[in-house]
Amino acid sequence: MTTDQRPIGVFDSGIGGLSVLQALQKELPHERFVYIADNAHAPYGEKSEAFISQRSHAIAEHLLAQHHIKALVVACNTATAVAIHELRSRHPTLPLVGVEPALKPALALSQTRRIGVIATRGTVGSDKFARLLDSVQDGAQFVVQACNGLALAIEQSTLPDQAAAAQEHITHLLKTYTQAMGRFGSAPGEIDTLVLGCTHYVFVQNELRALVGPDVQLVSTGEPVARQTRRLLAAAGFLHASPVAETQRLHLFTTGDLKGLQAAAKRWLGLPPHLCQAVPASLQT
Repeated sequence: MTTDQRPIGVFDSGIGGLSVLQALQKELPHERFVYIADNAHAPYGEKSEAFISQRSHAIAEHLLAQHHIKALVVACNTATAVAIHELRSRHPTLPLVGVEPALKPALALSQTRRIGVIATRGTVGSDKFARLLDSVQDGAQFVVQACNGLALAIEQSTLPDQAAAAQEHITHLLKTYTQAMGRFGSAPGEIDTLVLGCTHYVFVQNELRALVGPDVQLVSTGEPVARQTRRLLAAAGFLHASPVAETQRLHLFTTGDLKGLQAAAKRWLGLPPHLCQAVPASLQT
């Protein structure tokens, strides 16, 4: 434990990473956090790898230069799949944690050995995901479904003028994608475990539960990421020993619609609007 009060940086293509931030705050109650939602360019899952890489580097550099972060959490499955190895190469001394679909935890939970995975097209089409899937393929049958448009609809559901239409679209997409995957349940041959392979999807768990039934386990990545972040901070000697002032503990920034981030932060984390700000213009494009 130290007196290192430098914040931990967290970023996502949008609001999905708030689910990871929530787990981080619970696991690391004495740490400060700076969160950047790249809403102006969300979702990453349907962008080119070159674009995702460029944005990931720009945000990391901004967090280091302007906020002097002591660790970085890439709270986006797609950005992790595309850019985590590049970020580690460019910043070898920075504790860096990414997220990936929780296939191994799901494998430990499944009884029917039939596991569903929903994620963005960018995640399921990446080499990193292919290697991860190959490493567990012998243990169970994985039904992988790319969910085009779902992350964007969840982003739009926080905007007052788009919320109703976005919620209707979310319901339609979830029905379409879950039906395409097959039967869910606890009987032999049914999918009994569903991996939420995008941090945005945590915020539609209730809708998913209504579709797949009470016997299906939903697996996300927030808690494992938070535990790994604690381990890396401890190993580097960066864990902060005592509480920090509440006014200093958390700052949220967006490259896009400020009201959207404020609504999401209030809706899902119970945070007041004044914690949210727009990023400098230099990071918006």
